[in-house]
Amino acid sequence: MLTLTDSASTVVKTITGRTPDVQNAGLRISADEVGAVDFAVAIAPAPEPTDVVVESSGAKVYLEENAAVTLDDKVLDAQVADDGSVQFSIGNQG
Repeated sequence: MLTLTDSASTVVKTITGRTPDVQNAGLRISADEVGAVDFAVAIAPAPEPTDVVVESSGAKVYLEENAAVTLDDKVLDAQVADDGSVQFSIGNQG
């Protein structure tokens, strides 16, 4: 299952925390097909019925089915640039 670094957990909580009236807001990652290398990332108020939910240190990530399969053995990391922009990266576990 996808894991999150401490940095990714913090960034996801910060981003989703900007939607204070939505208790279950999370970062939703989707892919057009299994094995894709490009992913769509958006803030979602709640998971879709078929999403895999990953929680780490209070951060919620919702994985669409294709993304869940593709990212099963991966680690999500995040870096925040000086201008406040966020870049996510995916690496291998272990």
